[in-house]
Amino acid sequence: MNNISLTALMIPSKEVEVDYPGIDGFKVKLAFQSREELIKLRKKSTNKKWKGREMIEEVDDQLFLSLYVKSVVRGWTGLKLKNLNRLLLVDLSDKKDLEEEVPFNEENALALMKASAEFDSFVSETVSDLANFPTSSSPKLET
Repeated sequence: MNNISLTALMIPSKEVEVDYPGIDGFKVKLAFQSREELIKLRKKSTNKKWKGREMIEEVDDQLFLSLYVKSVVRGWTGLKLKNLNRLLLVDLSDKKDLEEEVPFNEENALALMKASAEFDSFVSETVSDLANFPTSSSPKLET
């Protein structure tokens, strides 16, 4: 009998670049995070307070979202100004070149996650589906 250790085989995260649906050329680099890594994020964003004689834990939603975005949204390419109105309300009246790309940085990623329920859902659904993160030696998953 083989002596296989699951803990030795597990990896904490893996990155993949995926096409964003409905916006040609917009590719988002996302990272799958293990349950353990997500628990660490939650703990970092949890405050303990005393209420009377009882200690309660409160999750700082803004801090959690910031840590989550930093952890799972690793980059993007191809997000052009002309496509922003599909994701959030924007005023582009003073922009001359609507083909200009919106650069990826943590601030822009967090702003997009906060303002666009559609982008937030896409990220959350993609990173929670293991089938989106195949390993080089794993067989194709059957659905």
